[in-house]
Amino acid sequence: MTLVIIVGISLFMALVTLFLFLLPRASAESALLEQVVRDSRQEQQVLLSGWRSALNAEYLARPFTVVRKLFSPEPNADLVRRLSLAGYRKPSHADIFLGVRLALPAVLGFVSAYLFESNVIIFFIMAVLIGFFAPDLWLSRAITKRREEIKLSLPDALDLLAICLEAGLGLDQAIVRVGQELRVSHRALSEELLLINFEQRAGVQRIAAWQGFSERADVESVRSFVAMLVQTDRFGTPVAKSLGAFSDALRIQRRQLAEEQAAKTTIKLVPPLVFFIFPAMGVVTVGPALITVGNNLSHIVK
Repeated sequence: MTLVIIVGISLFMALVTLFLFLLPRASAESALLEQVVRDSRQEQQVLLSGWRSALNAEYLARPFTVVRKLFSPEPNADLVRRLSLAGYRKPSHADIFLGVRLALPAVLGFVSAYLFESNVIIFFIMAVLIGFFAPDLWLSRAITKRREEIKLSLPDALDLLAICLEAGLGLDQAIVRVGQELRVSHRALSEELLLINFEQRAGVQRIAAWQGFSERADVESVRSFVAMLVQTDRFGTPVAKSLGAFSDALRIQRRQLAEEQAAKTTIKLVPPLVFFIFPAMGVVTVGPALITVGNNLSHIVK
């Protein structure tokens, strides 16, 4: 009986030991797979937040869409393109912009008619004109600001992209990684790089996705960057070295532009000096002397 108990306990311990040896252990591949799954979940969260904002924009644009469909079945293509250059790519954004463009002059006109009691017609016309042209001015400023952000953030993105390529990542994976890393510091460029990845997942060819990026950004340095990527993809040249040389060229160009702007300051300071500073200095320095001479001449005449 004792022998049976010992054999049973020994078999149980052997089975437990074998089970422990057969358990899956954490490896580098599993850790990498876990990181990829975590990144994909973060991307899904970003997409969900984008869908929520799109739903809110579509809900806000519903009355404007109804008014727009009375005149045209589709939004103006030029307006849609300008809004996409500013970072607003949903069709509802065009309807909201048109609605604001129509509602803002009426609101400002009624406010001016209520606030001013004299010269009501003049202030009413001025308010209507300001309300009509203010959205276009805002859109032009938003486009310029986004272009400048992409232009200034491109050298940093190219450096990170070169590091990722030298570390062994492919070009598509490196673009996704750089887009994720630049999400906080350079949001505009990060959105564009992640959009390239989403387009490729949807079936768009790599070169077509890059060319779409250059059209959306509408920046000369981005066009040169995309042309370089297309050439390297066609001829098989090393991408990392080309990216490093291109980022250095962009930084040199930006430094030269800063030096040019600094050299222009001496010429730009001439009108303020001539029309504002020199007259004030003349009044302060020559004015008392003229007053003294005038008083002495008056005494001599008397």
